[in-house]
Amino acid sequence: MEKDWHQNYELGKKAFDEKKYEVALVCLEKVRDEKPDFADVFNMLGLIYYYKGKHRDAVDLFKNAIRINPFYTEASLNLSIVYNELGEIDNAVEVYTGARQAKKDATHYADPYVKGKLANMHAAIAAIYKDIGFLPEAADEYKKAISLRPEFVDLRTKLGMVYRELGEHLTSVKELNEALMANDNYIPARVQLGLTYYSMGKLDLARIEWERAIAKKPDDKMAKMYLSLFNANAER
Repeated sequence: MEKDWHQNYELGKKAFDEKKYEVALVCLEKVRDEKPDFADVFNMLGLIYYYKGKHRDAVDLFKNAIRINPFYTEASLNLSIVYNELGEIDNAVEVYTGARQAKKDATHYADPYVKGKLANMHAAIAAIYKDIGFLPEAADEYKKAISLRPEFVDLRTKLGMVYRELGEHLTSVKELNEALMANDNYIPARVQLGLTYYSMGKLDLARIEWERAIAKKPDDKMAKMYLSLFNANAER
């Protein structure tokens, strides 16, 4: 079975670190073709081509790394070295000077895949905090995760759940609504929004959210369970 880009990324980085450059080249070129916005992939490929004596190819690859992340000091210095070896001293000096300035102005940068991994690590820590009852700490970790990948609606949903357990119902509603604004079809956020409304005593709003969830996904067990419980209590 063909490896996906995640596997190729991990295998390519491992092979590069172990100086198995031919293996790294195959894996990293596949990643580049599928995900052309990873600065570190271009930098590693640039170094591989440099080691192979293909200096012009290395120049293009380092330039791409810098285009993606202008503050990538390592790629800038690598490009400067290659220019120097090609005898293009003016270019080497210009790139080196730019690298020094970029280092002063640098902001934190990580490739999207790396950000995703970091976000999931924060989410895992948040889950542990939540399980042992450290709810404020759990909320902080979920917020860190969301700052890295704000489009991960499952993380924002879990943050909304933590705020509900903290008794901060309005903040819970806000986070869950933001998750739904990002993806209106994400049913867990709608189910949890209904549960927050229920906790606030806003029973009609809770019912509406669960009915909306079932309308979008008729077989959703959680929405059906909550709505059945709601209807049973309403009939008493």
